[in-house]
Amino acid sequence: MSTHLVTGGNGFLGSAIAKKLIASGEKVIVIDIFDDQSRDKRIKFKKINILDKDLLDEAFKGVDYVHHNAALVPLKKAGKLFWEVNVEGTRNVLNAALKNNIKHLSHMSSSAVFGNIKKTDCPIKGTPKHLKAIEIYGKSKEAGEKIIFDYLNNKNHNMTATVIRPRTIIGSERLGIFQVLFEWISENKNIYIIGSGNNIFQFAHVNDLVFSSIQSAKKRYCGAVNIGTNKYSSLRSDLESFIKKTGSKSKVKSLPIILSIPALFILDKLSLSPLGPWHYLTYHKDYFFDLTEESKQLQFKPSFSNREMLFQSYKWYLKNKSELSSENKSAHKGTLKQGILKLIKIFS
Repeated sequence: MSTHLVTGGNGFLGSAIAKKLIASGEKVIVIDIFDDQSRDKRIKFKKINILDKDLLDEAFKGVDYVHHNAALVPLKKAGKLFWEVNVEGTRNVLNAALKNNIKHLSHMSSSAVFGNIKKTDCPIKGTPKHLKAIEIYGKSKEAGEKIIFDYLNNKNHNMTATVIRPRTIIGSERLGIFQVLFEWISENKNIYIIGSGNNIFQFAHVNDLVFSSIQSAKKRYCGAVNIGTNKYSSLRSDLESFIKKTGSKSKVKSLPIILSIPALFILDKLSLSPLGPWHYLTYHKDYFFDLTEESKQLQFKPSFSNREMLFQSYKWYLKNKSELSSENKSAHKGTLKQGILKLIKIFS
């Protein structure tokens, strides 16, 4: 039995990793800034902010593997705090891991590090040097990655580390921006997308991210892996197929790119929309990974198609929507304040 520590372990992805590890007979410690009362009581919880170096060092004692998921995500619109948590927090996690002789660190990054993507860049393979983040969240995740890569480039390192980049994550219990999508579809409201929706768009299932984090630790793999499904098509096609399967009367409606992005930018700055720059600057673009190397290195095989993920998550939402709340939840596990979208929904 090994001891695994999961930072952000009560969030959407972190809690899924913790559940899988405890079910596999491993010892699990979760650190987070809030507790989850539904947590498996076999999982030890420590209320720790990753910016607290002393408490972090203490928590890492006796740990074999660390799964680093604590981060501020785009929905938080955290401004300068993105840098504190996603960059300095990652530096603290790395230093605590080194100080306590951790065997492996699995660092959960983001596909937002490739924000300036063009159609010809897809499928993205490895870590193309010309692809860079274009907004504050992506830049913070990019800087967090650099901390890990700088360590790995030191030939004297003993601890192994993997940088994991997921495409847009979905699965049971995933809310956040998907809560809005599912709510509108359940109420037969039209779904608005930026542009034609003919862009190729790839999701990643939460189970595949859980597998990747645990498998990279087991194999002590050094380097970066890009994770997503291998069954996807255009955003419009996948959404329309999904909506049809739900039986909803919702229709997918296109908004002109040239008007939508400036409008969403203004609404974002006025705090009238839950959408951040990462959403409105990239969701109309082709965005998908080549998974060849990941399949080879981690024996990775995606679990579900885009459409299967959406429908599975939607069924969970319908079953649980009467009990959903934002209280003591991470951004991806809690309900979302829709702002002006709530008004738009009325006329949709």
